[in-house]
Amino acid sequence: MFRKLLIVPPILVGLAVLYFMVSGQEAPERNPPTEIARAVRVIVAEPIPLVPRVTGFGSVYPGTVWNAVAQVSGKIEYVHPDLENGAILVEGTEIIRISPVDFNLAIRQAQANIRSAEAKLDELSVTEQNTTDLLKIEQDGLALREAELARKQSLFERGTIAQAALELEQRETLAQRKKVQDLENTLRLLPTQRSVQEEQIAIYEAQLQSAELDLERTHIVLPFNGRIADLAVEAEQFVQAGGKLVSADSLDVAEVEAQIPISQFRDMMHASINSNLPIGIDAQSLSLILETIGFEATVRLGTGDEAVEWPARFSRISDTVDPKTRTIGAVVAVDGAYAKAVPGERPPLSKGMFVEIEIRTRARLDNIVVPRSAFHDGKLYVVAGDGRLEIREVTPGLVQGDLVVISEGINVGDQVIVSDLIPAVSGMLLAPQPDEDVLAGLRIEAAGRSTLQ
Repeated sequence: MFRKLLIVPPILVGLAVLYFMVSGQEAPERNPPTEIARAVRVIVAEPIPLVPRVTGFGSVYPGTVWNAVAQVSGKIEYVHPDLENGAILVEGTEIIRISPVDFNLAIRQAQANIRSAEAKLDELSVTEQNTTDLLKIEQDGLALREAELARKQSLFERGTIAQAALELEQRETLAQRKKVQDLENTLRLLPTQRSVQEEQIAIYEAQLQSAELDLERTHIVLPFNGRIADLAVEAEQFVQAGGKLVSADSLDVAEVEAQIPISQFRDMMHASINSNLPIGIDAQSLSLILETIGFEATVRLGTGDEAVEWPARFSRISDTVDPKTRTIGAVVAVDGAYAKAVPGERPPLSKGMFVEIEIRTRARLDNIVVPRSAFHDGKLYVVAGDGRLEIREVTPGLVQGDLVVISEGINVGDQVIVSDLIPAVSGMLLAPQPDEDVLAGLRIEAAGRSTLQ
């Protein structure tokens, strides 16, 4: 027990020494609390030229597809040696020929019928001349008979001749009149017979034209520079009228239809319209709308790390809306789809390629644009005039890519915070630092940029 109490004196001595040391010093001086400014990156709001645009993806298809259908029946007599799927042939090339034998026979038969009918017309002309000459003779004979009848009538009245002689003369005069009448009737029928023959000739000529047209239809000629897509026949094969022979795609124009969300297309249109447009859609008003908005388009194909572009023109809107995705089909056309191809650099726009299309309108110069990442639950962080944080309600407009157009709530010259601020307390002191890189990126984005780049 005595040994345990021996530790108490050293502890008391240590406490006494510690008290002496502390009691001999002054208390530390306290400084008043200071506010530290948070460094933030900002951009100065300014009007940025904005090109309203939408993008979508779709497959390429030819602007014109020609399906050759047999208009006559017959055996395939000739097939072009290069007529294969994928082959490119020039306009005017005879690619298929159907045997013309039957149609040549029909032409010769129609020509023979025409010659026969024309010969009958000539025969009618001769008959008319002969009948006219014969009529004159019979009319002269009738005149003589009538004079003789008048003479015998006078003699009978004087009692010089018997009644039987008078009646015989009357019968002969009537017979002569009948001859004249028959000849006149024959002449009256000749114009009708001539008309019948002329109509018959017209029928034969129509048959001749039909046979000649069928003969032309045996030659299947490519109507434009095209690429063969679907060959359905071979040489020596018999085809029926209406049977498909071959399909060909045009090379001059390629089209792409991309499905665009209705909301995005509407926002682009709204951001592009500066003036009142007519109410209602017809051919005239639609042309005015397209001219006023000033649509432009670009087609892009991703090839590894690079993108190949083709200038395009806005063609039309498809006639239906997809009820599942609520999108509309926007169709753009590329002129010179094959003519603009450069081997090793730019491929031709071939059917089935999956490409991106970008549709643009005329640039608006009065837009205040901020990055989408600067939004916080529909609000923007702004550096107020006293250098403190202001959480401001704004009204967004067009949302395009990584940027948002501000319709209301931000004025030119306001400093918009583009960096993360956690926590964000309204009124906190800030140290704004302009971020020119973000502003430059906004200008590039607003001017237009492909998602493939």
